[in-house]
Amino acid sequence: MSRQGWIVYNGNLNAEKFLYQVRWLERTGKELGFDMRSIKNNELIASIIDGVSVIKGKYEGSRPDFVFFWDKDIRLARHLEKMGFKLYNSASTIEICDDKSLTYQMLADHHIRMPRTLITPKVFDNCQIIDFSPYEYVVDELNFPLVIKEVFGSFGSQVYLIHNKEEMMSKIVELGSKPYVFQEFIETSFGRDIRLNVVGDRVAASMFRKSENDFRANVTAGGKMYNYTPTDSEVELAVRCSKLVGADFSGVDLLFGKDDEPVLCEINSNAHFKNIFDCTGIDVAKSMMQYIKDELDGIKHV
Repeated sequence: MSRQGWIVYNGNLNAEKFLYQVRWLERTGKELGFDMRSIKNNELIASIIDGVSVIKGKYEGSRPDFVFFWDKDIRLARHLEKMGFKLYNSASTIEICDDKSLTYQMLADHHIRMPRTLITPKVFDNCQIIDFSPYEYVVDELNFPLVIKEVFGSFGSQVYLIHNKEEMMSKIVELGSKPYVFQEFIETSFGRDIRLNVVGDRVAASMFRKSENDFRANVTAGGKMYNYTPTDSEVELAVRCSKLVGADFSGVDLLFGKDDEPVLCEINSNAHFKNIFDCTGIDVAKSMMQYIKDELDGIKHV
């Protein structure tokens, strides 16, 4: 009997760029012999009945051999793990990577080169900031220009380059209770970065991204993609960061520091793989599914 795998994705994300990759994952899993099912997160009703964690709804009583958790529904991921389901990636990894402030905290004290980062104090909803004096420390530590980065965001759209104090105060008021961090601006990496897709202990694919008119190199922000062979130090940093957050697979973004020293930008637990396939011809979906198959078969990669 073939092993059954679920691909759990968000039932409210109907954009073709998301659904296309769900179908890709399902097809790849079937090619490797898995009985694959793509399931919306809202089809799995996390329930606690008589003090016991169960799933209600269409898939009540089902128990797949693994779950490829292609979503950021942390509560559902934790619920499935409590029920004994094996998730790729784990709920903990997804939570750490989804919240950029948690990512930097997890990597801190491990001698990881990353931008100087200041995490903002919590502001409750419906509250106004009445004391702006703590933000003076931001200017003293980082100077201008600096980067404000919302902790929840994708494709670079919630990252802002701030040039002066007036811009900074305006953005602080605009963001209100949204959590974000202040970061050192790595000027040597203006408009360019590297995406490395890590699977297990290796880099499965990598690409160089460059923008001619934006400090962000994200393709969604207008960056162009180029095939890229990473250096040993870039590979080592990407794999180490991925392992530190507990990822089975991830998309690690690196910046170029002084003398092109690799600098950690962020880690994506649900990294898209279509763009890197279009750029390099390497099918990261196949690498991820093969990783799962090997692990279920007890095959260890060195």
